[in-house]
Amino acid sequence: MAKNHAEWERPLKELEENLLKLKELAKKEHDPVKKQALEARITDYEARRDRYVEVMYANLGPWEKVLVARADKRPYTLDYVQAIFHNFVELQGDRNGFTDHAIVGGPAMLDGRPVMVVGNQKGRSIQERQLRNFGYARPEGYRKAIRLFNMAERFRLPVITLIDTPGADAGIEAESRGISEAIASCISKMFELTVPSISVIIGEGGSGGAIGIAASNKVLMLEHSIYSVIAPEGCASILWRQAERGPDAAKALKLTAQCAKEFELIDEIIEEPRGGAHRDWPEASANVKAAILSHLAELDKSDPQAINNLRYERFRRMGVLVDDLRS
Repeated sequence: MAKNHAEWERPLKELEENLLKLKELAKKEHDPVKKQALEARITDYEARRDRYVEVMYANLGPWEKVLVARADKRPYTLDYVQAIFHNFVELQGDRNGFTDHAIVGGPAMLDGRPVMVVGNQKGRSIQERQLRNFGYARPEGYRKAIRLFNMAERFRLPVITLIDTPGADAGIEAESRGISEAIASCISKMFELTVPSISVIIGEGGSGGAIGIAASNKVLMLEHSIYSVIAPEGCASILWRQAERGPDAAKALKLTAQCAKEFELIDEIIEEPRGGAHRDWPEASANVKAAILSHLAELDKSDPQAINNLRYERFRRMGVLVDDLRS
């Protein structure tokens, strides 16, 4: 059975727990000799932890990337919004009588510049996960995004989207309200924009649920995030009728940021802190912000129609078939 992230990182967690206990003992110790001995052990444990993290994350395989992308403590959209933007005002509702909490969005300030931020939001507690539908957006979430994109176009606000979803909601209720049409309309609306648009895949970029708000001028990925047509377990269930073969499917799906860059599906891989974004939120947020500002400055050099054309041309270049057998 494939491990989850907590099981995979258990040895590291145990090492960090021992380190924490040593630090607590050192705080309470008044004998100078014993305190010095404890501090020496702490230094040794910290060095061992750093070496373990460095080796552990040096050559992550596709399945390990999946586990890191799903880490419980990995920062979500609202965490990045709080760290990167100011004066964020979340707007609700699709103006059709429904609201969705798996997609959040609204205007915000980025270094003194107004922008429109839209992103997938997961939950940490069971109550919040239920509220956010575990990150699976419903049709009203995409229709809300369309409303925000229209607003961004009207007020000439650059669009920033943060992607972190296993996929769109595929339940009966979502299907009955037109989830496929909502995603298609959302993609179509993003292609109509004449304002700059930048998408950052911060965790899971799953299927149409992800690309629904990722049809941007620039698509960036965090180093340990994933971008795939289907979740590995879903792929394994279809191909082999065995969800536990998710690691095999992850390898076949080429879902890592490095593969996406090689296939020219994304424009940049954003470096993560040592041990993943979940270990250092401030550094991860600073890296994401720097990448957004850099690409935004580049897009600012183009006029509105050129921005629209560049986006169209970017996606038209994808999936070109080369038939070497006929040459």
